Amino acid sequence: MGSGGAQDSRAEQADHTAVRVALWRALHVRADPPPHVFEDEVGLRLAGPGDDWRQRPDMDADGTRAFRAGIVARARFVEDLVVAEAGRGVTQYVVLGAGLDTFVQRRPEVAAGLQVFEVDQPEPQAWKRRRLTELGLGVPDGLRLVPVDFEAGGSWWEELVAAGFDAERPAVVACTGVSMYLTQEAIRGTLRQVAGLAPGSTLAMTFMQPAELLDPRMRDLLERTTRLARASGTPFLSFFSPAQMLDLAREAGLAQARHVSAEDLARRYFTGRTDGLRPVAAEELLVATV
Repeated sequence: MGSGGAQDSRAEQADHTAVRVALWRALHVRADPPPHVFEDEVGLRLAGPGDDWRQRPDMDADGTRAFRAGIVARARFVEDLVVAEAGRGVTQYVVLGAGLDTFVQRRPEVAAGLQVFEVDQPEPQAWKRRRLTELGLGVPDGLRLVPVDFEAGGSWWEELVAAGFDAERPAVVACTGVSMYLTQEAIRGTLRQVAGLAPGSTLAMTFMQPAELLDPRMRDLLERTTRLARASGTPFLSFFSPAQMLDLAREAGLAQARHVSAEDLARRYFTGRTDGLRPVAAEELLVATV
């Protein structure tokens, strides 16, 4: 996809896990009957995977149901949270590990009242900026793309402030599908940083439970996914029980922390479905307020 020589394509390329998430969101709209928990086909346009994308092994409609349901459930939860917080006057939204997030493009009526900061690795973010331009979507004034080289020890906080983030005003911070790739010390550092935000700020962060806490079917799926992640060079580094994640948050200074389980999300967004689609316990949510 795109033009330019081999050097350009190496420098700017999509993160494959971010593309998979975007395609699973689109697959929910294409393969699952309505009502749809979350509707996002903008990510599919950004990814530009070709007409045969549904033939990919990781896009099998039946085999990916549980993961797909979890992806759209967490996305809907975070978006509902952002909309609610914007409604009560919060004007800053930070997406850590933004990938192919499309909130600004899909919800312009909400984004118009927010300064949105998308934090990601420099190369995938440069690729995304180019794709937004190619598709005629552009980067509006209210969207700041904040490149941070985490692998080189870059500080997301310093880059965020340099991009115009106001530490004196409350914000919503979302970090989904990221913590399993981080060391426990990096997660602790992120939680401490969020705990220092202005009062009224909110964090939503997903975390992966260890295999031994899952039912046998999900345990097998997680172990297979863990092997694939390691083979692709993006190994899972951190797993937490809900109690451990709450302890980490409180130790960091986030006294008002709660666990939102896959079962909570299933009750909230999947009640009444007759197709059996529902998220299962694997990746769960920490929600904390400052």
